[in-house]
Amino acid sequence: MLFLPATLSEEPGGLSTAIDNATGAIVEVLASVFFYDIHPGENEEIPLVVAWLVVGAIFLTLRMGFINLRGFVHAIQVTRGKFDNPADEGEVSHFQALASALSATVGLGNIAGVAIAVSIGGPGAIFWMILAGFLGMSSKFVECTLGQKYRETRPDGRVMGGAMFYLSNGLKEKGMGKLGKVLAVMFAVLCIGGSFGGGNTFQVNQSLNALQETIPWFADHRAVYGLIMTALVGVVILGGIKRIAATAEKIVPAMCGIYVAACLYILIVKADVVPAAFGTIFDSAFTATAGYGGFIGVLVQGFKRAAFSNEAGVGSAAIAHSAAKTEYPVREGIVALLEPFIDTIIVCTMTGLVIVITGAYSSETLVDGQAVFAPYLTNANGAGLTSVAFGSVISWFPAVLAAAVVLFAFSTMISWSYYGERCWAWLFGDGSSLIYRVLFLVMTFLGSIITSQNVLDFGDLMILGMAFPNILGLYILSGGVREDLNSYWKKLKSGKLKMYK
Repeated sequence: MLFLPATLSEEPGGLSTAIDNATGAIVEVLASVFFYDIHPGENEEIPLVVAWLVVGAIFLTLRMGFINLRGFVHAIQVTRGKFDNPADEGEVSHFQALASALSATVGLGNIAGVAIAVSIGGPGAIFWMILAGFLGMSSKFVECTLGQKYRETRPDGRVMGGAMFYLSNGLKEKGMGKLGKVLAVMFAVLCIGGSFGGGNTFQVNQSLNALQETIPWFADHRAVYGLIMTALVGVVILGGIKRIAATAEKIVPAMCGIYVAACLYILIVKADVVPAAFGTIFDSAFTATAGYGGFIGVLVQGFKRAAFSNEAGVGSAAIAHSAAKTEYPVREGIVALLEPFIDTIIVCTMTGLVIVITGAYSSETLVDGQAVFAPYLTNANGAGLTSVAFGSVISWFPAVLAAAVVLFAFSTMISWSYYGERCWAWLFGDGSSLIYRVLFLVMTFLGSIITSQNVLDFGDLMILGMAFPNILGLYILSGGVREDLNSYWKKLKSGKLKMYK
């Protein structure tokens, strides 16, 4: 879902400037704390928050015995419903939980974020995105297992779960109650802020920017788009997780299917250059044409975009997966590891291949007889680059892509509304949920008229900030997850786990 860089128009005066002045300083503070460069491509320093996510993913992959590999087939079986027991506690099925979580991650990052990575870091960035997605599968497994393990069921049957629960209750069990409470509150506050910004306002703004390229009328009637999106989102989120899940399970497979089908068509048409494209990606990943700094730049771009796209380690998906019907928390964690695989290893890789094969990502100039890579983008318009790449083979696809961007944004918004609402309810009580939903819808409308880059950066930096308390909690609680995994795996291998289909 996450896609930080974007060039937005700055309008003098009015609401946009007022909000921009109020948040600009906060954005700079957050960026400096996270060592995150909000203007990509200016240096090759590894942002602290990205390093934190990657190191955590490596640790959890080793700690869980490469569950991202050995649990893959079982994850597909569970997602298909073979182990679904109608009597299990929860609100949604395994597939619906996966679709809800995917709807928050499969989005603008897959369309625009990949283009940014390739444009700035070169084709080799795709290799590092794939590796980051592979490692992120383990992070998703651990956090979603914990989300299930420490979830709570309210008297009205609603399920409450997520990082705020396993941070507060899980660390309390280990005698770290005060630390757990601080981390949980930090996570909840950041999640609420992120849901208003990166999970809402940003999505409306960027989808509108893409749509008006195809339908110019919306450029002069931005508020109309805001009202339409507010109404559509309101109909879904006021119905709670069941309606969100029901909507997501229809939208996500459909839009992923259309997008991947277009990618496959281009790959088939250009089949003769696919092997060369893979060779370029691999060579560029390890050949530092610009020296050590060039190599680090490619690596960082790949890992950054993967982290922003699949949100593994951020802790958001644990909120959606905690509502799934299951007897074993580990089982839902295994389902969750499919997210980075689908989001990053499949969808992002498809996008990257199309961009590389069509050559849209750069122009080459000769310097002393050698081809030198020159970035195609100068304004970080990733969606525009992806549109150029697809349009060079399928002339009419940019229009479809514009519609896909709107659907991607919509699905992301409804899932993030649930994430933010659960954190809001944890902080202020279940009875306050309606207040949050109304505020969320207000922010949906504002997203169509606010053009402040600082406001949008603020929202995404809040989401990135969620990784700090979450990953720390995963480190501390990983031992218990490993024990639960070993117990579950023994039952699975011995045939003690009942299959219902």
